[in-house]
Amino acid sequence: MNTPQYTPPPGTAIEVEHLTKRFGAKVAVDDVSFTVEAGEIFGLLGRNGAGKSTTVDCLAGLRAPDSGRVRVAGLDPRADRHELPHWLGVQFQESELPDKLTVIEAMRLYASFYRRPASIPGLLDALDLEEKRNVRYRKLSGGQKQRLSIALALVGRPRIAILDELTTGLDPVARRDTWDLIRRIRDQGVTIMLVTHFMEEAERLCDRVAIMDAGRVAATGKPSELGSPTLEDTFVTLTSRRS
Repeated sequence: MNTPQYTPPPGTAIEVEHLTKRFGAKVAVDDVSFTVEAGEIFGLLGRNGAGKSTTVDCLAGLRAPDSGRVRVAGLDPRADRHELPHWLGVQFQESELPDKLTVIEAMRLYASFYRRPASIPGLLDALDLEEKRNVRYRKLSGGQKQRLSIALALVGRPRIAILDELTTGLDPVARRDTWDLIRRIRDQGVTIMLVTHFMEEAERLCDRVAIMDAGRVAATGKPSELGSPTLEDTFVTLTSRRS
């Protein structure tokens, strides 16, 4: 007998309620709550060490929360870890592949993990990687490696994609090209959670943002509502409001 395929609930794509994660005496994520609605680009902003990547690890099921509730497409990332990859694609901040692996070999390997993978030629074409299909990973430029990491995150046809510090280290032209790509991905029906420390990036792309500071959510809302051109200025503004 065939097992019925899981159908996620409509509406909210990601739910985080009172998430807390400790590493020994250090509280990396401290009572964090936010939601990501289906179809939006949601930004998770913060300086290095703010707790963003630990939050992503909990969403991806790589770390178990110490307390709180996390749901992605209605799934518990730990209890439903075998089902989750078919709904969630993740591009991690520091994702590396073996130097000798070619682009097409990497795509075929990742596609083999999913029950209904996307068209590899279609993804390579959409991400401007078709001409690099036989190039080894070590010979790709920084921008090409980033586009490959996106292709690998999307090869399972996810409904939700988490992109972690996607444009860090890219030159301005490559960064703008990547922004255009993110918009195209959302236009294809993929909900995106964008993890970044660039306020300008959030202003250009995100419908809503949550700003993390020292493991906690300092503010949420539309980027235009936060009113500062840089992330550092935003933290100064938020601090002055609380004092």
